[in-house]
Amino acid sequence: MEKLSSILLVDDDSTNNFLNELLLKSLGVTDELLVAENGTDALALLEQTAGPGGGPALILLDVNMPGMNGIEFLENYVLLPPEQRRATIVIMLTTTMDARDLARLTELSIAGLVSKPLTQEKIATILQLHFQRTLSD
Repeated sequence: MEKLSSILLVDDDSTNNFLNELLLKSLGVTDELLVAENGTDALALLEQTAGPGGGPALILLDVNMPGMNGIEFLENYVLLPPEQRRATIVIMLTTTMDARDLARLTELSIAGLVSKPLTQEKIATILQLHFQRTLSD
């Protein structure tokens, strides 16, 4: 499988980040994993990686985080230049969603919702649906 250029994990739970990093590394999905613990840090990372082919191919974004949460991140993310967002797929990670949050997400730039925890099957589905790639055995 052709690896993704990079993946940005945005979650305030360090255990989730650790487990998601282990899973993604063991599956060989990418060689570059970026991690941010809130929306503010994620936007700063995106600013640092801006440029041709510099941004992540995939953002896995938690909804509930202190500081700037996932929805607030998306509200700021859509203000970035279109060329910076064009090659990035955003998937929202969630345990439960408030009806107001779900309604707001329909207005923002996400490719889908995935329930936590991430699994090999969920990663395989994301890769197939959004990147036309399959995990190698």
